Amino acid sequence: MTQTTAHEGPQAAAADRPTAFTEDTMQVVSFKVGEEHYGIDIQLVREIRAWQAATPLPNTPPFVRGVMNLRGTIVPVLDLRARFGQGTTEPSAAHVIIVVTVGTRIVGILVDAVSDIVTVLSGDIKPVPVMEGSAAGDCLDGLVTVHEEMIALVSVERVAGTQ
Repeated sequence: MTQTTAHEGPQAAAADRPTAFTEDTMQVVSFKVGEEHYGIDIQLVREIRAWQAATPLPNTPPFVRGVMNLRGTIVPVLDLRARFGQGTTEPSAAHVIIVVTVGTRIVGILVDAVSDIVTVLSGDIKPVPVMEGSAAGDCLDGLVTVHEEMIALVSVERVAGTQ
């Protein structure tokens, strides 16, 4: 895993790259769900774990895979693909769980693979366009382009249903 900045790219001149971060920046753990790229603020990430089967619970939404025991703490595991209405993930050894802190809760998020840690300037984050009939903005905080790839910034609070 490499660390890059959102404003770096093949066309960026060396003079455009800051030697120290002087503007409002944030680091994002980027990951994939299918062919789509997403990101979560690194300050919310507690750890990244290999997939382990979750214990299902009755009467939960389809995107709740169940719970896992994380060193004595029972953690719900959410399937991000199912949460975004893209079907259920068939997990394999290649899948990972990103364990995040949401307020006072700890939640695991099942994703296909973690890609990178990127630093983005707050000014580079664009709002999610409002589209009739789309609830995309309900789970996203914004969009940012890194190396010509669009990364959708996930609102962990809204995905986990705490906001």
